[in-house]
Amino acid sequence: MKKALLLLVALSFTLFSLSANGGKETKEEKKAAPAAPKLIAAMATDVGGLGDGSFNDGSYAGLTKAQADGICEARVVESKQMTDYIPNLTGLAEDGADIVFAVGFLMADAIIEAAQNNPETKYAGIDIWVDPATAPTNVLGISFNEHEAGYLAGIVAGYMTKEYAGKSDRLNDDNVIGVVLGMDIPPCERYEVGFQAGAQSVNPDVKVLQAVAGDFADQAKGKELTLAMINEGADIVFQVAGLTGMGVIAAAQEEGTLAIGVDVDQYAAAPEAVLTSAMKGITEAAYQTIQSVADGSFKGATNVSLGIKENAVGIAPYHNFDSVIPQEVKDAVNKAVADIQSGKITVPASRAEL
Repeated sequence: MKKALLLLVALSFTLFSLSANGGKETKEEKKAAPAAPKLIAAMATDVGGLGDGSFNDGSYAGLTKAQADGICEARVVESKQMTDYIPNLTGLAEDGADIVFAVGFLMADAIIEAAQNNPETKYAGIDIWVDPATAPTNVLGISFNEHEAGYLAGIVAGYMTKEYAGKSDRLNDDNVIGVVLGMDIPPCERYEVGFQAGAQSVNPDVKVLQAVAGDFADQAKGKELTLAMINEGADIVFQVAGLTGMGVIAAAQEEGTLAIGVDVDQYAAAPEAVLTSAMKGITEAAYQTIQSVADGSFKGATNVSLGIKENAVGIAPYHNFDSVIPQEVKDAVNKAVADIQSGKITVPASRAEL
């Protein structure tokens, strides 16, 4: 496929053939023996594409990790627009992929259609839930409890914006924080709701601004929305917007405020501005799914839902802010983790539950 970016690694299996003279393999036969077929794991990105520093990159890291471990050959094709989803998911199957990943909630319908049209290929959807009653038997849904990770990030933001403004010149006394969504879809809503709930659990009076960019690949829009929040007093903005969110981080860096990253540890995007990141185990989920195909344990028409109890969501290290964030805040985060694990805290997952 023209759009595919292929990362091919040769596998050192040798096919043994028996010679006619006593069944021994000759040197010539060893040289001529073809390589054993390898599992091919492929992925179609969402419109944010590779380089989003978020769920596309995190998912692809799972494929490349499996490739590095000799489990598979990794392939990826980037979707430039939503109409690319079905052709990309179908084309990867036609090109020989054994397992094809669709990345992002917006690909939910596309993965079902592609799976129906390619029953011999296994499919897995990151941030996608499938209906076990109607889904093809070759497709798996993988979702995360983003609200739990958002809750922990909210605790940090809620404490820091009010109680510890003097700890950093990037914080003010306005008691305002914000969250920018790429689109108003369930995974983003879960992050937003958890963030607000966490912040208000430690700072009931905090004002939480919210904006929706309507796009996962518009950095300029993310920056514009963040600048507007900063003008309203926000000193910490949580980005839940894929590549659009890079504009959120850029605005915080330029304006001397703080940002919270999403999905993966986004510290490297702006070490002086990224307070922490709300993370989910996308890389490991992709890796384990590939492993299940390799060992024959893959089961379709099912869903895997991962949260704090499965050690699959959380927040990133504080990096440059580790000495800035008081132990009281760190303790509050650790306590929330324990309380969620024990069931003492149930984090709301929708605005209706707030």
